[in-house]
Amino acid sequence: MAKGKILIITYNDVEDIELLYPYYRLIEEGYEVHVASKSKGFIKGKHEYEIKVDITFDEVNPEEYIGLVIPGGRAPEKIRIIPKVIEIVKSFLRKNKPIAAICHGPQLLISANAVKGRRITSYIGIRDDVIAAGGIYEDKEVVVDGNLVTSRHPPDLPAFMREFLKLLSKY
Repeated sequence: MAKGKILIITYNDVEDIELLYPYYRLIEEGYEVHVASKSKGFIKGKHEYEIKVDITFDEVNPEEYIGLVIPGGRAPEKIRIIPKVIEIVKSFLRKNKPIAAICHGPQLLISANAVKGRRITSYIGIRDDVIAAGGIYEDKEVVVDGNLVTSRHPPDLPAFMREFLKLLSKY
């Protein structure tokens, strides 16, 4: 019996390791993990890994999930303009469910108007976007602010997952 269901939202050009590391780490801890994207089949990461999509954005019922992972790469930039994606993120925010966003992942938090007054880290290339959206940018391997866990890039993945798993254990 799984501890609960975790949703990963992404698309083509995701930073492969920022999807695969959390995916397998969460499975290892006993969670059921679903990858959601624009359509079923496979997406391709920046480094050419093919990742199976379990569910489309339109099929996602956020009530079924206890946590959300938003990997980086170019994928967040591509999906932040999809209303259903922002609706999914806002649903997790309203329910105060754990959300983990790494690298460019916080772009979805920005589009969901979720960073104002919150401590956030991200890939340095979107630091100014975080600040412009009212976030309090911190250049650290991991920043936890309430239900949000954020990290900068792949070398931060161990700290990122450690803190996300801590949040999930309280849910």
